[in-house]
Amino acid sequence: MTGFEHTQQAEHDRASRWVRFWDAGTWWKALLFLVAYWGVYQLLALGVTTLAAGLVERDDILSTPLSVLLGVAVPILLAGVLLLLFAQSLGWLRPLFARQPVRGRAWMWVAVVLVLIPIVVRLVATRWSAWSVAQVLAILFLGLCIGLTEELATRGIIVRMLRGGGYHERLVFVLSSLFFALLHAGNIISGQDVATVALTVVYAFGFGAMMYLALRATGRLVWVILLHAATDPTTILAAGGIDTHSPAAGGSTGLLSIAGLFSIAYIAVALLAVFLVTDRTRDRDPDREADRTARP
Repeated sequence: MTGFEHTQQAEHDRASRWVRFWDAGTWWKALLFLVAYWGVYQLLALGVTTLAAGLVERDDILSTPLSVLLGVAVPILLAGVLLLLFAQSLGWLRPLFARQPVRGRAWMWVAVVLVLIPIVVRLVATRWSAWSVAQVLAILFLGLCIGLTEELATRGIIVRMLRGGGYHERLVFVLSSLFFALLHAGNIISGQDVATVALTVVYAFGFGAMMYLALRATGRLVWVILLHAATDPTTILAAGGIDTHSPAAGGSTGLLSIAGLFSIAYIAVALLAVFLVTDRTRDRDPDREADRTARP
C-alpha cells in the first residue's frame, strides 16, 4: 500500500468511527450532543454580539430590525448551519428531511391543531401599529431560524440518534421532549429568575411533546420546523417582547390569556401521550423498512 493509499484508508477509518459512534445512539450521547450544541451556540452568540456591540440594543433588543438580526437571529442561524454540517458528516441530512420511517396515528393530529390555534389567536391579539414592517420581517426571520435550529437538533438529530440506538418509540418521545426542555434551562445564565426558568422548562417539555407528535402526524421534519417557526414570532409580536409582556407594544391581554391556556393543554396531552405512543416496531413504515433492509 502506497503512502497516499494508507492516508486515504486512515481517513476512511476515522470517518467510519465517527459515523458508527453517533449511529449507535444512546441517551448519554444525545445529552452529550445537546450540551455541545448549547455550548457552541453560546460562544456564537457571544462572538456575534461582541463584534456587533454598537448595533445591538441590549436594553431593548427588539427596538430595531438590525438589533433583532444581529443580537438574536444570526447566532441561532449559524448554530443551525453547523447542525446541518454535522448531519451531513453522518450521512443523515437527506433522511432527516425525508418521510419519517415511523408512521403517525390519527390522534396525533390533535397536537398540530393545539399548536395552530394559539398562533392564530396571537395574530389577532397583536397590536400591529406598535411594530414597523421591517421589525415584523426581522422577527419572522428570527422565528424561522429558531424553528430550523431547535427542531433540527431535537426532533431531527436527537430523535434519529435515539431511534438508531434501538430505543422504543415511547422512550424516544419522552427523552426528545425532555432534552428540548433542558435546552431551555440554560436561560438561567442570562439572568432569569429560577421560577421563570422552571416554568419555561415545563412549558418547553409540553411544547416539545407537541412537536414530536406533529412530526409523527405530518411525517416530515419540515412541517414541524414551520410550526415552530410560526410559534415564537407570533408570541413575541403579541407579547411585545421575548419571554416578557411589554405594556407599550403588547397586544390584547385577554386574547393572550386564552392563548396561554394552551400551554396547560400541551402538558396534559404530553402526559396522556406517554401512555398512547406505541412501540416503534408496530408503527414502522413497512415500505421504508423494506428500502432500508434492501440496501447493501
